Amino acid sequence: MWRELRKVGAVALQQATWVLPAKPEFIEALKRAVALVERGGGDAIVLDVIGTDDATEAHLEELFTQAREGEWAEFLSECGKFDVEIQKEIRVGKFTAAELDEEEQSLDRLKRWFRDLRARDLFVAPSQEVAERRLKECVETLEDFAERVYQEGEQT
Repeated sequence: MWRELRKVGAVALQQATWVLPAKPEFIEALKRAVALVERGGGDAIVLDVIGTDDATEAHLEELFTQAREGEWAEFLSECGKFDVEIQKEIRVGKFTAAELDEEEQSLDRLKRWFRDLRARDLFVAPSQEVAERRLKECVETLEDFAERVYQEGEQT
């Protein structure tokens, strides 16, 4: 259940207590989580909660933003690993179609991950913009690598 909730961006307030913005795009995920709890013989209680003041609302927004910042940091780390891998292949001269296919799959994974993170980053964490730029750089890096693979293929 907690995986389902985390996947859509819910934040754990304490054990077995989760908060999720009251947005239509989260309703299906909430229904899936409740179904998982009930299938396991547990009880799920879903409440609509409104902050009692602006400070509470701001605190909840900060909790969501902090959670997204952590995810964006992990995403940025993976972008760095992507770059390191491509640079290693360039250094050793591994310009094969198979290697290009593998790197394209890695980039596709990064693109899906970015899309999923952005969808649940409702309050637009500061790192989202940085992550978008890094993803574009990864695309450019792969395009450069692909060009080298094609050039190598033409020479053989």
